Amino acid sequence: MSTEIEVVREGEILHVWMNRPEKRNALNQELLEGIADVFTSVATDYRVRAVVLGGRGRSFCAGVDLTEVPGAERLSPESDAGGRERRHLSQMGLRAVRAVKECEVPTVARIQGHAIGGGALVAVACDFRVMADDAVISIPEIDLAIPLTWGGTPLLIAEVGAARARELIMLGDRIVADDAVRIGLAHRAVSPDDLDREASGLAGRLAAKAETAMHMTKTQFRAYESLARLGDVSEADGDMLQGAIRAAGAGGRFPP
Repeated sequence: MSTEIEVVREGEILHVWMNRPEKRNALNQELLEGIADVFTSVATDYRVRAVVLGGRGRSFCAGVDLTEVPGAERLSPESDAGGRERRHLSQMGLRAVRAVKECEVPTVARIQGHAIGGGALVAVACDFRVMADDAVISIPEIDLAIPLTWGGTPLLIAEVGAARARELIMLGDRIVADDAVRIGLAHRAVSPDDLDREASGLAGRLAAKAETAMHMTKTQFRAYESLARLGDVSEADGDMLQGAIRAAGAGGRFPP
């Protein structure tokens, strides 16, 4: 397994750590693929009853690594990659977010420091979010001259409602922990010293519930969310992102 993903098993709880602390866990290709692989693998790891997702170091996740954009080499105009490969690479972030969202067991995001852009989406894809009370969440994509992709718009609408989602996406304001709890973006805000205890305690409570009933309940949530996704254009997110990167105002921020 990649060194950029660290997995620690504590009984029935799986702790998954994004492990690029020197980069504030910015998302490169290896990290995105690692997240997708780990969360997908839980489907057949029947010992796992809950998963906690966290980030090593000072921040949960600083978003996409702009110095190591996922898939950038094969997506460059000079690459010989064909259309299907380009589309597959451009949907890497969507696959990671969906793997977290569709995980077979309850998931808890443990958020300290910053959860920005794609990092915020990975957190929101978890069933529960616990924030340090000095942490912030932001969605700055429009300020980077690109649309929010990775299925982020329908995900945020489902979690906080369309009105709040517009504020988060269109304004890009920094949301502090207490406000995140108030609008439903997070479930708990605790002191940094209590963050591990609260996140692990919540995961422990979930893991102790009746396994079959919990799994059936998650299946129900997925079914209703699937109905809400009718007409969702997330499958074209990667195409939209690549078009925006090539447009004036965005290309300079995303090196080829």
